[in-house]
Amino acid sequence: MTDRRYLEYGCGWAGPAPEGWRSFDASPTLRLERLPLIGRFVRKNRRRFPANVEFGDIVRGLPVAEASFDAVYCSHVLEHLALADFRIALNHTFRLLKPGGVFRLVVPDLAFLAHRYVNDPSPDAAHKFMEATNLGSQRRERGAVGFAVAWLGHSRHLWMWDFEAMREELRRAGFTDVRKARIGDAEDPAFREVEDEGRWESCLGMECRRPIAGPRAPG
Repeated sequence: MTDRRYLEYGCGWAGPAPEGWRSFDASPTLRLERLPLIGRFVRKNRRRFPANVEFGDIVRGLPVAEASFDAVYCSHVLEHLALADFRIALNHTFRLLKPGGVFRLVVPDLAFLAHRYVNDPSPDAAHKFMEATNLGSQRRERGAVGFAVAWLGHSRHLWMWDFEAMREELRRAGFTDVRKARIGDAEDPAFREVEDEGRWESCLGMECRRPIAGPRAPG
């Protein structure tokens, strides 16, 4: 691999960061795992984050220099952010990229899910839509358990996206060359090292870039 630099955020337990990539995740479980002494006893679903995954929150800002990466990738992260935080995350992503750098993302496709819902004649169509969009909750945990779930979990989808809405937000953040993407169609082959086909199926992929010259991201 060349000296090109790559970054992924919200990587989860996908595996060790490939060579040339820095991988970040904002899970509180990861932060606990990194604590001295007690960290080695922390488990979630009997799994641990790979050793080279770093703790970092794209909304608060990652501990890296601006304009230092040739490409940034995130998969099924942005839908877990409230709209205001989503916009902050896009602005931070813009600043992480070198001029001309590429940003690729994938999120659930609201248009696809809505079309499937309105064309589903079954009596449980609404239930299936709520489960597919992860917008609802079958039950509400209360007390200490509810607090722990709210703090440790980021499973709820807080804002859903279709192509037109996402394209507008990316342009608003300063990105250009915004297009719908398919898995494996990136010009840079390094993306193949982090893109998972199962996370792209029936979902919305997007690609854009920071312009070589022009204004910085707002905010």
